[in-house]
Amino acid sequence: MKIVTIVGARPQFVKAATVSRAIAAQNLKHPQQSMEEKIVHTGQHYDANMSDVFFEEMRIPRPAYHLGVGGGSHGAMTGRMLEKIEEVLLQERPHWVLVYGDTNSTLAGALAAKKLHIRVAHVEAGLRSFNMRMPEEQNRILTDRLSDLLCCPTDAAVSNLEKEGFRYFPCHVAKTGDVMYDAALFYRAFARRPEIAELGEGDFILCTLHRAENTDDKDRMGEILAALRKVACEKKVVLPLHPRTRNTLMAQGHHIHHENLLITEPVGYLEMVWMLERCAMVMTDSGGLQKEACFFRKPCITLRDETEWVELVQAGVNRLAGAEESRILESVIMMKDKKVSDNGLYGTGNSAEQVVDLLLAHG
Repeated sequence: MKIVTIVGARPQFVKAATVSRAIAAQNLKHPQQSMEEKIVHTGQHYDANMSDVFFEEMRIPRPAYHLGVGGGSHGAMTGRMLEKIEEVLLQERPHWVLVYGDTNSTLAGALAAKKLHIRVAHVEAGLRSFNMRMPEEQNRILTDRLSDLLCCPTDAAVSNLEKEGFRYFPCHVAKTGDVMYDAALFYRAFARRPEIAELGEGDFILCTLHRAENTDDKDRMGEILAALRKVACEKKVVLPLHPRTRNTLMAQGHHIHHENLLITEPVGYLEMVWMLERCAMVMTDSGGLQKEACFFRKPCITLRDETEWVELVQAGVNRLAGAEESRILESVIMMKDKKVSDNGLYGTGNSAEQVVDLLLAHG
C-alpha cells in the first residue's frame, strides 16, 4: 500500500511523524502488509529551523518532495499547491492521500487527490469553531467533505460530523484519539531547555500569540498586552514571538516591554515541551497549545472568542477569555490554582496506530 502524506507547517510534521512511526512499526510486525509512505512538504510555512538537524532531533522522516509554495494570498497559495500536488500524485499513484489539520496545504492535498479519484484520509477531522471567517474553519469543513476516512480526535468531533449528516455520505468516520497526544508522550523524553534567562519550575506563565484576528487588530492587541503587563507584575510571562509579529505590534504603537515580560524568539517544539512541563499556566490563541497544556496538566486561558476544543472548556481546564483586559485578568485569577486532568479526552497514546489500522482495513 502506498501513501502520500501532505504537510505544510512544522506542527503538521510533528503530527505526521507519529503516524510515520506507526507505519514503520506495522511494516516490522507484518511485512506481508507493508506500507510505503512518501511525504510531500508544500512549503506553506517557511521555517528556517527546519534544517537537517530538525529532522534528526525530531526523528522525523525527510520529505520526498519539497514544493516550495509559500506566501501570497490564500487563493493563490492554494491554487499553486493544487497544481504541484497533482503532479506528484500523477507520478506516485498512491492508494491514499493523508492530510492533517486545517491549513491551505490540507485542503489542496485533499482536493488534488479527489480530482484524481484517490482516496483521502483526514487526521484531525470533525473539528469546528463555527467561525466561518477563519481560513482554518473553511479548510477543515471542505477537507472533511472530500475525505473517505475521517479520523476524529474527540467525541465532540464525531458528534459534529453526525450533525452535518456524514452518516449519509460514502465515507467512514472513526474516533481515533489525538495523534498530538502520542507526540507529547514520545517527545517529552527529548525535551530541551530553551536559551532563556532563569526559568524555574512553576515560576512562569507560557504565552503565545500568532492569530491574525489578534495580531492584526490594534484594539484587541492593546487589551491583551495590557493584561499581560499586569499579569507580569505578579509572575514572569514568557512570550515567544515571531519577529514579524513583534514588528507589527511595534508599528501599531504598542508598548510591549516589561521587566517581567520576557519576549523571545520563537522556540522549537522540544523547547516548547520543556516549558510546558515546567510552566504554571498557558495563555494562548493557538489551537494546538490548548491541547498540549492539557497533556502536561496545565490550566489554559484561550485568548480567542471561540475554540475548536470545546471539551477542554467543558472540563473546566480551559477558559475562553477573548481579548478584553478585564476578562483575561479575571480568567488568570480563576485558573491559577486549577488542578488539571485530561480524563482520557484525547485517547491513550495509540492514536497513530489506530490511524494505520484504519488505512489497512479500508485499503
